[in-house]
Amino acid sequence: MPESEANPEMLACQMNPDGILAVRLSGAWLCASGAPSVEPVRQALAARGARQVLLDGAAIVRWDSVLLVFIRAVMALGRLAGVPVELRNLPRGAAELLRLAEAVPGRAAGAPAALRPAWLARVGAGAASWWAGSLATLGFLGESVLAFGRLARGRVRWRRRDFWDIVRNCGPAALPIITVISLLVGMILAFMGAMQLKLFGAEIYIADLVGIGMAREMGSLMTGIIMAGRTGASFAAHLGMMQVNEEIDALRTMGFDPMEFLVLPRQLAL
Repeated sequence: MPESEANPEMLACQMNPDGILAVRLSGAWLCASGAPSVEPVRQALAARGARQVLLDGAAIVRWDSVLLVFIRAVMALGRLAGVPVELRNLPRGAAELLRLAEAVPGRAAGAPAALRPAWLARVGAGAASWWAGSLATLGFLGESVLAFGRLARGRVRWRRRDFWDIVRNCGPAALPIITVISLLVGMILAFMGAMQLKLFGAEIYIADLVGIGMAREMGSLMTGIIMAGRTGASFAAHLGMMQVNEEIDALRTMGFDPMEFLVLPRQLAL
Protein backbone atom coordinates (compact mmCIF):
# COMPACT_ATOMS: atom_id res chain seq x y z
CA MET A 1 0.00 0.00 0.00
CA PRO A 2 1.44 3.45 -0.78
CA GLU A 3 2.67 5.63 2.06
CA SER A 4 -0.10 8.19 1.53
CA GLU A 5 -2.72 5.55 2.29
CA ALA A 6 -1.17 4.43 5.57
CA ASN A 7 -2.85 5.03 8.89
CA PRO A 8 -1.58 8.38 10.27
CA GLU A 9 -2.24 7.20 13.85
CA MET A 10 0.83 4.96 13.56
CA LEU A 11 3.14 7.97 13.86
CA ALA A 12 3.06 10.96 16.20
CA CYS A 13 5.69 13.72 16.46
CA GLN A 14 5.92 16.09 19.43
CA MET A 15 8.59 18.66 20.32
CA ASN A 16 9.40 18.82 24.02
CA PRO A 17 10.38 22.13 25.69
CA ASP A 18 13.94 20.87 26.17
CA GLY A 19 14.43 20.48 22.38
CA ILE A 20 13.83 16.73 22.13
CA LEU A 21 11.68 15.60 19.20
CA ALA A 22 9.62 12.65 20.46
CA VAL A 23 8.52 10.27 17.68
CA ARG A 24 6.01 7.70 18.97
CA LEU A 25 5.20 4.61 16.92
CA SER A 26 2.07 2.58 17.52
CA GLY A 27 -0.17 -0.02 15.93
CA ALA A 28 0.72 -2.66 13.36
CA TRP A 29 3.65 -1.89 11.08
CA LEU A 30 3.10 -4.37 8.27
CA CYS A 31 3.75 -4.35 4.55
CA ALA A 32 0.07 -5.08 3.90
CA SER A 33 -1.08 -1.91 5.68
CA GLY A 34 1.69 0.41 4.53
CA ALA A 35 3.81 2.78 6.59
CA PRO A 36 3.71 6.53 7.25
CA SER A 37 6.13 8.78 5.45
CA VAL A 38 9.19 10.19 7.19
CA GLU A 39 8.27 13.64 5.90
CA PRO A 40 6.76 14.81 9.26
CA VAL A 41 10.05 13.94 10.98
CA ARG A 42 12.01 15.77 8.28
CA GLN A 43 9.85 18.89 8.60
CA ALA A 44 10.09 18.86 12.40
CA LEU A 45 13.87 18.63 12.26
CA ALA A 46 14.08 21.45 9.73
CA ALA A 47 11.59 23.86 11.35
CA ARG A 48 11.87 23.34 15.09
CA GLY A 49 15.60 22.97 15.57
CA ALA A 50 15.60 19.78 17.62
CA ARG A 51 18.80 18.79 19.36
CA GLN A 52 17.81 15.13 19.76
CA VAL A 53 15.32 12.66 18.31
CA LEU A 54 13.69 10.17 20.67
CA LEU A 55 12.02 7.28 18.83
CA ASP A 56 9.70 5.28 21.08
CA GLY A 57 8.15 1.98 19.96
CA ALA A 58 6.39 0.92 23.15
CA ALA A 59 2.94 0.93 21.51
CA ILE A 60 3.88 -1.24 18.51
CA VAL A 61 1.61 -4.29 18.27
CA ARG A 62 2.95 -6.11 15.21
CA TRP A 63 5.81 -5.38 12.87
CA ASP A 64 7.82 -6.61 9.92
CA SER A 65 10.46 -5.13 7.62
CA VAL A 66 8.46 -1.91 7.13
CA LEU A 67 9.32 -0.86 10.69
CA LEU A 68 13.02 -1.43 10.10
CA VAL A 69 12.97 0.59 6.88
CA PHE A 70 11.23 3.50 8.61
CA ILE A 71 13.64 3.50 11.57
CA ARG A 72 16.64 3.41 9.24
CA ALA A 73 15.21 6.35 7.32
CA VAL A 74 14.78 8.34 10.56
CA MET A 75 18.34 7.54 11.58
CA ALA A 76 19.57 8.70 8.17
CA LEU A 77 17.68 12.00 8.65
CA GLY A 78 19.30 12.43 12.04
CA ARG A 79 22.79 11.90 10.59
CA LEU A 80 22.15 14.43 7.85
CA ALA A 81 20.89 16.99 10.36
CA GLY A 82 23.65 16.26 12.85
CA VAL A 83 21.12 15.23 15.50
CA PRO A 84 21.52 12.03 17.57
CA VAL A 85 18.67 9.50 17.38
CA GLU A 86 17.85 7.47 20.48
CA LEU A 87 15.78 4.27 20.19
CA ARG A 88 13.60 3.16 23.09
CA ASN A 89 11.19 0.32 23.77
CA LEU A 90 11.59 -1.29 20.37
CA PRO A 91 10.62 -4.95 19.89
CA ARG A 92 13.49 -7.23 20.77
CA GLY A 93 13.81 -8.73 17.32
CA ALA A 94 13.76 -5.32 15.64
CA ALA A 95 16.46 -4.02 17.96
CA GLU A 96 18.71 -7.02 17.17
CA LEU A 97 18.23 -6.62 13.43
CA LEU A 98 19.03 -2.92 13.60
CA ARG A 99 22.16 -3.67 15.60
CA LEU A 100 23.30 -6.15 12.96
CA ALA A 101 22.50 -3.71 10.16
CA GLU A 102 24.56 -0.99 11.82
CA ALA A 103 27.45 -3.37 12.48
CA VAL A 104 27.93 -4.27 8.80
CA PRO A 105 29.57 -1.42 6.85
CA GLY A 106 28.04 -0.51 3.52
CA ARG A 107 29.84 -1.00 0.24
CA ALA A 108 31.23 1.91 -1.66
CA ALA A 109 29.00 2.16 -4.71
CA GLY A 110 30.60 2.76 -8.04
CA ALA A 111 34.19 2.36 -6.87
CA PRO A 112 36.55 2.91 -9.81
CA ALA A 113 38.30 -0.19 -11.08
CA ALA A 114 42.01 -0.42 -10.36
CA LEU A 115 44.13 0.59 -13.35
CA ARG A 116 46.35 -2.12 -14.80
CA PRO A 117 50.01 -1.19 -14.29
CA ALA A 118 52.27 -0.68 -17.27
CA TRP A 119 54.14 -3.63 -18.75
CA LEU A 120 57.46 -2.41 -17.36
CA ALA A 121 55.95 -2.28 -13.86
CA ARG A 122 54.54 -5.80 -14.29
CA VAL A 123 57.93 -7.09 -15.45
CA GLY A 124 59.62 -5.44 -12.48
CA ALA A 125 57.07 -6.86 -10.03
CA GLY A 126 57.49 -10.33 -11.54
CA ALA A 127 61.27 -10.11 -11.30
CA ALA A 128 61.09 -8.94 -7.68
CA SER A 129 58.71 -11.79 -6.83
CA TRP A 130 60.99 -14.33 -8.55
CA TRP A 131 64.03 -13.00 -6.71
CA ALA A 132 62.24 -13.17 -3.35
CA GLY A 133 61.12 -16.74 -4.07
CA SER A 134 64.64 -17.73 -5.09
CA LEU A 135 66.08 -16.31 -1.88
CA ALA A 136 63.47 -18.16 0.17
CA THR A 137 64.29 -21.43 -1.64
CA LEU A 138 68.01 -20.97 -1.12
CA GLY A 139 67.41 -20.19 2.53
CA PHE A 140 65.36 -23.37 2.92
CA LEU A 141 68.07 -25.47 1.25
CA GLY A 142 70.73 -23.92 3.46
CA GLU A 143 68.76 -24.62 6.62
CA SER A 144 68.24 -28.20 5.45
CA VAL A 145 71.99 -28.69 4.91
CA LEU A 146 72.73 -27.29 8.37
CA ALA A 147 70.08 -29.58 9.90
CA PHE A 148 71.65 -32.63 8.22
CA GLY A 149 75.02 -31.52 9.56
CA ARG A 150 73.67 -31.34 13.10
CA LEU A 151 72.11 -34.77 12.54
CA ALA A 152 75.50 -36.19 11.57
CA ARG A 153 77.01 -34.76 14.78
CA GLY A 154 74.14 -36.14 16.87
CA ARG A 155 72.89 -32.71 17.98
CA VAL A 156 69.36 -32.89 16.54
CA ARG A 157 66.32 -32.73 18.81
CA TRP A 158 63.34 -34.59 17.38
CA ARG A 159 60.93 -37.40 18.21
CA ARG A 160 61.94 -40.77 16.81
CA ARG A 161 58.40 -42.12 17.15
CA ASP A 162 57.13 -39.37 14.85
CA PHE A 163 59.87 -40.24 12.36
CA TRP A 164 58.78 -43.87 12.13
CA ASP A 165 55.15 -42.83 11.75
CA ILE A 166 56.16 -40.63 8.82
CA VAL A 167 58.14 -43.53 7.32
CA ARG A 168 55.05 -45.75 7.56
CA ASN A 169 52.89 -43.10 5.86
CA CYS A 170 55.42 -42.61 3.07
CA GLY A 171 56.08 -46.33 2.54
CA PRO A 172 53.57 -49.08 3.39
CA ALA A 173 50.59 -46.72 3.53
CA ALA A 174 51.38 -45.44 0.02
CA LEU A 175 51.96 -48.90 -1.50
CA PRO A 176 48.32 -49.73 -2.42
CA ILE A 177 47.66 -46.59 -4.46
CA ILE A 178 51.04 -46.86 -6.18
CA THR A 179 50.36 -50.52 -7.02
CA VAL A 180 46.95 -49.76 -8.52
CA ILE A 181 48.24 -46.85 -10.62
CA SER A 182 51.26 -48.82 -11.82
CA LEU A 183 49.01 -51.76 -12.77
CA LEU A 184 46.74 -49.52 -14.82
CA VAL A 185 49.69 -47.82 -16.53
CA GLY A 186 51.21 -51.22 -17.29
CA MET A 187 47.96 -52.40 -18.87
CA ILE A 188 47.81 -49.28 -21.04
CA LEU A 189 51.46 -49.74 -22.04
CA ALA A 190 50.82 -53.41 -22.92
CA PHE A 191 47.79 -52.52 -25.05
CA MET A 192 49.64 -49.79 -26.95
CA GLY A 193 52.67 -52.01 -27.47
CA ALA A 194 50.53 -54.90 -28.68
CA MET A 195 48.86 -52.70 -31.29
CA GLN A 196 52.23 -51.69 -32.71
CA LEU A 197 54.11 -55.00 -32.39
CA LYS A 198 51.24 -56.83 -34.06
CA LEU A 199 52.14 -55.09 -37.33
CA PHE A 200 55.52 -56.87 -37.29
CA GLY A 201 54.36 -60.19 -35.81
CA ALA A 202 56.35 -59.55 -32.64
CA GLU A 203 53.60 -59.94 -30.02
CA ILE A 204 55.92 -62.24 -28.07
CA TYR A 205 57.95 -59.23 -26.95
CA ILE A 206 54.99 -57.54 -25.20
CA ALA A 207 55.92 -59.09 -21.84
CA ASP A 208 59.52 -57.89 -22.17
CA LEU A 209 58.32 -54.42 -23.16
CA VAL A 210 56.01 -54.07 -20.19
CA GLY A 211 58.35 -55.71 -17.68
CA ILE A 212 61.49 -53.79 -18.63
CA GLY A 213 59.61 -50.51 -19.19
CA MET A 214 57.80 -50.62 -15.85
CA ALA A 215 60.84 -51.82 -13.88
CA ARG A 216 63.38 -49.41 -15.35
CA GLU A 217 61.41 -46.30 -16.29
CA MET A 218 57.69 -46.10 -15.60
CA GLY A 219 57.79 -47.70 -12.14
CA SER A 220 60.09 -45.13 -10.59
CA LEU A 221 58.46 -42.30 -12.54
CA MET A 222 54.93 -43.17 -11.41
CA THR A 223 56.13 -43.69 -7.84
CA GLY A 224 57.74 -40.26 -7.77
CA ILE A 225 54.66 -38.56 -9.25
CA ILE A 226 52.25 -40.26 -6.86
CA MET A 227 54.47 -39.63 -3.84
CA ALA A 228 54.78 -35.96 -4.77
CA GLY A 229 51.03 -35.66 -5.16
CA ARG A 230 49.94 -37.78 -2.20
CA THR A 231 52.64 -37.44 0.46
CA GLY A 232 53.80 -33.98 -0.55
CA ALA A 233 50.28 -32.61 -0.42
CA SER A 234 49.79 -34.25 2.97
CA PHE A 235 52.95 -32.63 4.32
CA ALA A 236 51.99 -29.23 2.95
CA ALA A 237 48.51 -29.43 4.45
CA HIS A 238 49.82 -30.57 7.85
CA LEU A 239 52.54 -27.93 8.13
CA GLY A 240 50.24 -25.24 6.75
CA MET A 241 47.63 -26.02 9.39
CA MET A 242 50.30 -25.89 12.08
CA GLN A 243 51.38 -22.48 10.79
CA VAL A 244 47.79 -21.21 10.88
CA ASN A 245 47.28 -22.52 14.42
CA GLU A 246 50.58 -20.92 15.51
CA GLU A 247 51.97 -24.30 16.56
CA ILE A 248 55.27 -23.60 14.77
CA ASP A 249 55.63 -20.34 16.71
CA ALA A 250 54.96 -22.31 19.88
CA LEU A 251 57.80 -24.71 18.98
CA ARG A 252 60.17 -21.78 18.51
CA THR A 253 59.05 -20.34 21.85
CA MET A 254 59.86 -23.63 23.60
CA GLY A 255 63.32 -23.70 22.00
CA PHE A 256 62.73 -26.29 19.24
CA ASP A 257 63.96 -25.65 15.72
CA PRO A 258 61.05 -26.35 13.28
CA MET A 259 63.57 -27.42 10.64
CA GLU A 260 64.85 -30.18 12.92
CA PHE A 261 61.56 -31.08 14.56
CA LEU A 262 59.28 -31.04 11.47
CA VAL A 263 61.16 -30.83 8.18
CA LEU A 264 64.17 -33.08 8.73
CA PRO A 265 62.15 -36.21 9.70
CA ARG A 266 60.00 -35.84 6.58
CA GLN A 267 63.00 -35.41 4.32
CA LEU A 268 64.64 -38.54 5.76
CA ALA A 269 61.40 -40.50 5.50
CA LEU A 270 60.99 -39.60 1.82
